[in-house]
Amino acid sequence: MLVPEESAASPPDGAPQYIRSEATRLLCAGVYFDSRFRRRVIEQLVEHEERPVAPSLGIDVLPVLAHALRARRREAETGLVLLAVWAGFIACWLAGIWSQTLLPVPWFLAYGLVCAVCWGVRGGRGAVFALGRSVLKEATRGRLKAVLPVLPFAVTFAYWALVLFTLFSGGSAWAAVLFPVLLVPPVWAHRAHVSSVMRHQLSRGAPARREELPVSDQYQRIGAAIDREQHAHLAIYDPFRPFVGAGEPYKPWSFVMELKRRTPQKQLGGVPGPGADTGALTGREVIDLIKPRLEALRTSAAASSRDRLRSLEVDEMVYLPVGVARGEVRYDPANVRRHLDGAVGEGGEARRHFLRVRVGAWDEQVGVSLLVRVHTQGGMLVLEVVPHILTPVRPEFRSVDVIAAQRADDVLRDAVRCLLTSPAAGFAAAVSLLRTAVSLFRTWLTLPQYALPDGPVTSVRELGSVHEVSLLQEMDISRYVKTLQDRIAGGVREALRAKGYESGEFEQYVVNVNGGGVFIGEMSGGAVATGERASAKQQDITVKSGGGRS
Repeated sequence: MLVPEESAASPPDGAPQYIRSEATRLLCAGVYFDSRFRRRVIEQLVEHEERPVAPSLGIDVLPVLAHALRARRREAETGLVLLAVWAGFIACWLAGIWSQTLLPVPWFLAYGLVCAVCWGVRGGRGAVFALGRSVLKEATRGRLKAVLPVLPFAVTFAYWALVLFTLFSGGSAWAAVLFPVLLVPPVWAHRAHVSSVMRHQLSRGAPARREELPVSDQYQRIGAAIDREQHAHLAIYDPFRPFVGAGEPYKPWSFVMELKRRTPQKQLGGVPGPGADTGALTGREVIDLIKPRLEALRTSAAASSRDRLRSLEVDEMVYLPVGVARGEVRYDPANVRRHLDGAVGEGGEARRHFLRVRVGAWDEQVGVSLLVRVHTQGGMLVLEVVPHILTPVRPEFRSVDVIAAQRADDVLRDAVRCLLTSPAAGFAAAVSLLRTAVSLFRTWLTLPQYALPDGPVTSVRELGSVHEVSLLQEMDISRYVKTLQDRIAGGVREALRAKGYESGEFEQYVVNVNGGGVFIGEMSGGAVATGERASAKQQDITVKSGGGRS
């Protein structure tokens, strides 16, 4: 299997594949920007340890989890420091060090209201590291709202105006000035740490290395399981969630036909050619004829162009339904090979064999995967082609490049940023500390490694993706899918001819599928509708078809 070229630094010898793919790098950065995304990653991989990880297409999950745990720990530590400052503020008020105030409520409650409003406007997804307006504008091209709209500025201005009014009126408000200032250094230190990670570990030119998980039996057990599962040729699935990790379905299709021998008149010269194979057609033979055609496409693209088809990946997968506990599933090569050989052409309902063809386009921002299943039992040929699309990683995660490009010694600008973001960051740190405590307690209490076996619910790549693609990306997706489907159809057609079976019906079907039409073998009465939002009515029955992605 070929590994796609990456724009980032090449991984060192022996490093896991996709350790420095563009999608992996952006997802690692995203856990620092979006606390909700980080929580979902940790929830799926740690709090639900009983679930195998979904196939990781184009990414390496382990460094994403490592950065998520590090970011959570760092935010929790910042939250503890800020909590100590808050405790000192409240203790001083209770001790009566300052009791004269023009407010009907203590200063710490007034500033707490400012923090809550700033955090609420920024949104519950916000982490301690708040993205500046310029960063968001650069990353999202103006599609997102500003992080600090009018309301946070208004309540902050009102707070400081009241503090100044109290001071000029002879009241005691020195603590109301000192306390917000004391909250700035912890936030500054946190921002400096995250900026350092962006510059030295997650920038485009950073050396490729795999972050290690925390040293504990639990995390080492989870890390070893992820390493076994994420790029294995065997995947565990839930029947109601069969292809988690592959993305969204994209115009799946299937074909069923009866295998009929060609009559002598249709044979070349009226008789089978010399050396013609007249044995029964098997699924393995079809797969073995499809694979060389796809590999030849990869070779020709690499020799003649810079098309992403030069990085085409072709491998075989076997999907097993949830049954035994996660730790009891064997991923050793001998067991995987036994399942692959036994499942190909099997046609069963539980264990399913697929030929997986994948193209990582747009620096792994768009992943096109075709899952092909063939079986030939009972004198029938069944071909199932299920394309899936992984959409781009969320655009705000690209802010890592903006942050990495900023100067590390710009102290004045960093100080102003920290002063402006510290109210929301302080509240975010408190929320993060509380959620971390709840997560650790829930994991300790439930012992997820002993829970009932379950299949993956979602994948890290899907959690960090948007739900739309650009017009250019849609055009590339259509081109890749049609090109790969043509090669797959060519392999099936060659297999039918080599075994002496009629292939006309299959050829006609493929022509109609590639052209967006519908092929109907036999029909008597009724109505047909094709195209996007087309409809046809026969008596009291209306048939509608919606084109595009299903």
